[in-house]
Amino acid sequence: MTPNPLTLDDRAAGCLVGAAVGDALGGPVEGWSPDQIVERHGGRVHGIVGPWYEDWRTARPIAPYHKGDGHVTDDTLMTHALVRVYEAVRDHLDAYAIAEHLVPDLMTNPRWIPELEAEALPLQRVFLAEKWIVTRLHYAHADPREAGNGNIVNCGAAMYMAPVGIVNAGNPAGAYAEALDVAGAHQSSYGREAAGVFAAAVAAACVPGATADSVVDTAVSVAKDGTRAAIEAVRDVARGCRDFESALGPLREAVAPYDSVGPDYRTPSLGARRPSRLHSIEELPIALGMLLIADGAYEGSVLGAVNYGRDCDSTATMAGALSGALNGLAAVPEAWAKQVAEASRLDLHAPAAALTAVAREVFTRDRSRRRAHEAAFTEIATSP
Repeated sequence: MTPNPLTLDDRAAGCLVGAAVGDALGGPVEGWSPDQIVERHGGRVHGIVGPWYEDWRTARPIAPYHKGDGHVTDDTLMTHALVRVYEAVRDHLDAYAIAEHLVPDLMTNPRWIPELEAEALPLQRVFLAEKWIVTRLHYAHADPREAGNGNIVNCGAAMYMAPVGIVNAGNPAGAYAEALDVAGAHQSSYGREAAGVFAAAVAAACVPGATADSVVDTAVSVAKDGTRAAIEAVRDVARGCRDFESALGPLREAVAPYDSVGPDYRTPSLGARRPSRLHSIEELPIALGMLLIADGAYEGSVLGAVNYGRDCDSTATMAGALSGALNGLAAVPEAWAKQVAEASRLDLHAPAAALTAVAREVFTRDRSRRRAHEAAFTEIATSP
């Protein structure tokens, strides 16, 4: 029997739920190396674990967050915020939509923040690179298309671009272009590029018959400069690895020449996070590498990203989104999703359902716009 093809609804749910679960699994070990993770947990992480520090409220004053125990981080908070922007606009987004909708949402609407275990403004939880959006767009009145210039160049924009891929499901080029426009309000250089490539990869994962290889090949085809070189380098190494355990060191070696942060994630190099045509964020190439090694399977992709360490909540968010879009909701372990939803006090399925409805509306508008264009072009291009 031929299995039923995955629907848009199933892929969107797999993508967003898969991203949130990956985020929650990676959060408690973010910033550490594979060896440190093994020492702390007595082996590799194979599921939801508790905080790194038992005294998490005071261990790091700059980040008094309860990471672990199934709590999602700012990756998921920003992803869901972008879904709400799509719900408001109900069409393709651009940088102005970020200024007009995302910024007020971050600033004025208190929500349950799992890591704070309290209701608060999302602005009070997001990282400095995301606070930049509010600073530049609300207070500095910057041109939304250029507001990302000058910000820390990191994965901040890429980490929440999965919804752009779902709205453009099956159209990687469209997802790439839209994400670049949206991310212009937030990031520049290879941080903005990664946002476009990740959205394109999600859109490619939704193509019927897609595989991990086809998703990565699509990412390479749209990527530019250091981002493309980093993905190619990681891809070449990943294809020779049998499992994530054997890949942890080789993948780091492959991406290191393109990563500006340096070997010690918690002590970035002097050249870290500055614009460059030669560099790439680390998280997206590694997520794609883990997807290849696991042949697209959810648990292998996400656990590989988690145990890689460093910025592993974002890496696992991306790996989870890609595998979820590729395989559908059933690929995400139900027990993990249930625990994350309950611990984070979030409905992980509602954003996907809302986004799917918007995606269908946008496709209908796109088809009408395309037909109008075809009619106009045919009339003016037909020889007399």
